[in-house]
Amino acid sequence: MYEYIQGEVTFVSPKHIVLETNGIGYQIQVGQPFQYREAQTALVYVYLVVREDTQVLYGFRDLAEKQLFLRLLSVTGIGPKSALAIIAAQDPTGLVRAIEQNDVKYLTRFPGVGKKTAQQMILDLQGKLIAAAEKSDTAAPETAGTQQALGEALEALKALGYSAREVEQVARQLEKHPELQTTDEFLRVGLKVLLK
Repeated sequence: MYEYIQGEVTFVSPKHIVLETNGIGYQIQVGQPFQYREAQTALVYVYLVVREDTQVLYGFRDLAEKQLFLRLLSVTGIGPKSALAIIAAQDPTGLVRAIEQNDVKYLTRFPGVGKKTAQQMILDLQGKLIAAAEKSDTAAPETAGTQQALGEALEALKALGYSAREVEQVARQLEKHPELQTTDEFLRVGLKVLLK
């Protein structure tokens, strides 16, 4: 129904952004909300999921990311939240490699993906995701205090479905990286730690 929405980012939270266009604020769930800054003009590709009791807009940085999301949704056992968490890792090359090499262990590191779902992903997607590995990397980092940035990144990990125990372990790892400054940097490294 919708292809994309372009407007001004008016709110950023660990779970979603609000994108205002023509006086309407659209709440859009994105994998890494802190790639966006308030008052930034952004074009966000979207996909509307309609359920009995809710309608949710999911957002993506580019068309390749949206296509990957739709491919993931086609797998039995993967819903929008799990697909978004997989995309948030921003490791399409690793994802493709895991699927092509039948690496169930790697795939089960994503929240909401068990052994059976990982095997289904391999069965359904093997040979179909090669182009997804060539995704652009045009993140716009947010400048914030280091502790605030770390806290926001940890909240975003929780919003993606990782357990409090997993997030706590990641927090200890992230505190060992003084070079990390922005929420987006903390989130990227945190997701890589979780996938090891």
